[in-house]
Amino acid sequence: MGRETKETRETKNTLAACDTARVDTCFACDLTHGRQPLPGGLIHRSGGWVVEHCVGPLGAGTLIVKPERHVTAVGELTEEEAEQLGPLLRTTSYVASQLVEADQVYNCLWSHSGAVPVHIHYVIQPVTKQQMAEYGVYGPDLQAAMFAADTPPDVREVEVAAETARSLLAAMESPDRR
Repeated sequence: MGRETKETRETKNTLAACDTARVDTCFACDLTHGRQPLPGGLIHRSGGWVVEHCVGPLGAGTLIVKPERHVTAVGELTEEEAEQLGPLLRTTSYVASQLVEADQVYNCLWSHSGAVPVHIHYVIQPVTKQQMAEYGVYGPDLQAAMFAADTPPDVREVEVAAETARSLLAAMESPDRR
C-alpha cells in the first residue's frame, strides 16, 4: 500500500460522511459519488468543494457549486470551506458566463427540498436574453418558470458545456494563470 496523502484522507473522509445513515437519501451526495447519473461528470474539485453541471431544467451551462461533504447550512461550513467559497463562486460565475451568451449570471443558494433542509448548493445560472424573452420573466420568476416547464437541456449540450467548463476551470487554476 502506498503512503496516504492529505488528498486521499480528505476523499476518504468525504466519502465516509456522505455514506452515513443520515444522508442515505441525499441526491447531491449521490450525484457527487456516482450513485446517480451525472451528465457531464465532475467538472472541478477544490478546497472541499465540487463543481458539476445542473441536472435540472435551468439550461445548458448552469453549474452547481456544493461542498463535497454533506452540509445543510452555510453556518456548518468549516473555516477552510468558507475561505474557498468566495473565490470559487467568482471563478465559476465567470466560467458560466463563457458557456452561453449570458446577459447575466445568477448565483443563488438552494438548500430545501420538500420543505426539508438538504445539501446546500449554489446554482450558477447563465441567463440569456432569449430565455428571458421565451419565458417573459427574469430573476427568481425565470427559474420558477423554467422548473414549471420542466424542459431539461439536451444531454449532449450538457456534456459539451461541462467539458468546456472543466477546461476553463483547469486553465484558471494553473500556476501560469495566477
